[in-house]
Amino acid sequence: MKKIKLIISEFRLYTANYIISGFPSHNFRLFFYKKIMRFEIGKNTFIFMKCTFDSTLNLKIGSNAVVGARCRLDTRGMIEIGSNVSISQDVIILTADHEMNSIDFSGRVRHVTIEDYAWIGTRAMILPGVTVGKGAVIAAGSVVSKNVEAFSVVGGIPAKKIGERSANLQYDLHYKRLFQ
Repeated sequence: MKKIKLIISEFRLYTANYIISGFPSHNFRLFFYKKIMRFEIGKNTFIFMKCTFDSTLNLKIGSNAVVGARCRLDTRGMIEIGSNVSISQDVIILTADHEMNSIDFSGRVRHVTIEDYAWIGTRAMILPGVTVGKGAVIAAGSVVSKNVEAFSVVGGIPAKKIGERSANLQYDLHYKRLFQ
């Protein structure tokens, strides 16, 4: 019975990553992600084409958020994304890695949280266990290995604070494109 559940889970994941993710209908993809993958996705949130996931479950996204094309969301650990979050294309969010000093290369998972109004630039990478604070900005190409304070702007490898963002944010994201 356990083997059958594993096969079904892997088939759902394969279907999501290699068939559904390329389907040019956001509503169809969203239906699959909510009902079959059991992701929690808020109203007016868009996940663009060719995004991939590392497991079923463990993804919660608030309202009015955007996940750009070709993002990799490692959902082996929990990923929580707030409302009005903009995640640009090709972003990688990791929740799992290996204990480097373990004699058996044991794996570990750690929760990633991205709070409301955060903006993650193109090709940024967020590592396991990180919290990106409310309104924070991650510059394109950055590697985030530590928590980011609210309204901070960080950039580089590893990401370091390079500025501040206004704390007066009141917008609702509504970025939707046909066939994306």
